[in-house]
Amino acid sequence: MIKPADLPDMLPVFPLSGALLLPRARLPLHIFEPRYLAMLDDTLKTSGRLIGMVQPHAVPGQEAPVLHAIGCAGRVTQFSETEDGRYLITLAGVSRFRVLQEVEGFQPYRRARISWDGFDRDLGPSERDPGFSRERFMILLSRFFEALNLSTDWDSLKEADDELLINSLSMLLEFKPEDKQALLEAPSLQTRRETLVTLMEFAMRGGDSEDIMQ
Repeated sequence: MIKPADLPDMLPVFPLSGALLLPRARLPLHIFEPRYLAMLDDTLKTSGRLIGMVQPHAVPGQEAPVLHAIGCAGRVTQFSETEDGRYLITLAGVSRFRVLQEVEGFQPYRRARISWDGFDRDLGPSERDPGFSRERFMILLSRFFEALNLSTDWDSLKEADDELLINSLSMLLEFKPEDKQALLEAPSLQTRRETLVTLMEFAMRGGDSEDIMQ
């Protein structure tokens, strides 16, 4: 387990719209762009093997998308190379961070100075949600999947603990990038669950339901 003292003050960042990584969760990624292949190569040479996942957003007048203020660092725990030189990797979520400043350099990928302050809980054990009613939530989830003609492994969802259930759904359901950012920035598991419920209820009422998929 990574200790606070081991966390660096600078990270390579992977700005990927719609991709969400949360602490103690796992995110599979397909790496094929040359700049991100270089990023992965450099990351694997470090002891922490950390990559910062950050949502980008367009700003008028800015050529490159701007990074959101908060992202989540993941440790490369699995990787395999395909015959044509691409990589399939898995990031294990470590902790959220705040972007302080982007750093210019000779690397083809983006890097940022960051702060871990305010996210101490991310390095601890799984969070609990005292007000979570699993039975009521699963009924809503069933209605949501039925309304949007989605399918899932219900046995795995029923066996997952509270944090894994809420975080996995937050990561897998393809809400809009700004909604993903709200799920990332939720200060507690309870707040994330409440946000997730709101997004599902909104989709079932017809709000941008075409953007929600498995």
